Amino acid sequence: MAHKAVRRKRRRHPPPRHRALELLASSRDGCTEAVMRAYGFTTRQIVDLVRDGLATAHSQRVVLGRRVIEVARVRITEAGRRVLGDKL
Repeated sequence: MAHKAVRRKRRRHPPPRHRALELLASSRDGCTEAVMRAYGFTTRQIVDLVRDGLATAHSQRVVLGRRVIEVARVRITEAGRRVLGDKL
């Protein structure tokens, strides 16, 4: 009796674009560029999301002690949510 080799499906990690959209969708107010970079996304990947209409970015002034700094906040768009819906 011959035994067939059983192939197990490898669990694939979602592509970076999909992971970035999931991160943005999970946050009501979006994420700062710094948070996205901390999760391993490059500035180029963030720019591509915005360029492709899947996210928006705007600058925001934040007061830290006596300092005022500008941060970029990134939010998912409806088009980005549709991309996530197609992948589910």
